[in-house]
Amino acid sequence: MKKVLIVEDEGIVSLDLKSTLSNFGDIISEISFNAEEAIEMIKKNKPDLVLMDIGLKGEIDGIEAARIIINEYNIPVVFLTGFADRNTKKKANSIPHAGYMTKPVNEDDLKKLINDILF
Repeated sequence: MKKVLIVEDEGIVSLDLKSTLSNFGDIISEISFNAEEAIEMIKKNKPDLVLMDIGLKGEIDGIEAARIIINEYNIPVVFLTGFADRNTKKKANSIPHAGYMTKPVNEDDLKKLINDILF
């Protein structure tokens, strides 16, 4: 079983992602609603992959959280975002990450990306 942490501040979106991941099999997922909580969860229960919303509420956005997660914990991050503008992509591409998907997420594309990274 692989562990995936979903970092998404919109409750319905996070629950939908969790349901989608459970349908993939071999994946256990947890949900965090902000970057600070996600980093604390990672310290306690290191996931294999993080699905990270970019536009998180709180002091740290998803891109900065990903930078911390990658640098300190060496965990791959897939950005999930409703923001597909050039500046957001440029900022996201300034750090190494495993993928970038715009919302709404296509299940088949997400499954392929996760399988490529984890299996």
